[in-house]
Amino acid sequence: MIDYNAIIDKYYGNYPELRNVLVTHSRQVADRALKIVDAHPEWTESGLVDRRFVEEAAMLHDIGIIFCDAPKIYCRGSHKYIEHGYLGAELLRAENLPKHALVAERHTGTGITIEQVEREELPIPERDYCPQSLEEKIICYADKFYSKSHLGEEVSIEKIKYNIWKYGHEAFVRWNELVALCGEG
Repeated sequence: MIDYNAIIDKYYGNYPELRNVLVTHSRQVADRALKIVDAHPEWTESGLVDRRFVEEAAMLHDIGIIFCDAPKIYCRGSHKYIEHGYLGAELLRAENLPKHALVAERHTGTGITIEQVEREELPIPERDYCPQSLEEKIICYADKFYSKSHLGEEVSIEKIKYNIWKYGHEAFVRWNELVALCGEG
């Protein structure tokens, strides 16, 4: 068990507006992810899902936004926003949280394939960023319902589908798989 608030405070303590964005968004994602987990007790009973880990990882999945340039949400870093996943993963690995790091690294969109990284020349290391574990998939799914620029609001399924479709057929197929897995939609 980790104290995710202590980790957040370590990096965001001097940035109250940004900390509020991170914590508010992450709490929304964690609550939805936990609701999904609770609707599937067979996952926890079988050991496929660790409920506590889901909460911790959901609260830390966006820890890397501090390194990015996104002034609308108080981020004043120098990196492009697409980099927040792998940068957050590096931070969490430095905190000796390798499993949490994978969630941070793999939650963007419906995942990013190595082919996408190469084809779109994305400014991230060339590797696969698609969620693999059930826990990663649950958090990736839950994350799509909440925007950091519109705190407190839930994004509609229609808007999520529209946003994902912009990234192509493969991303949309992955979204539909997440919807089927999580039992909402």
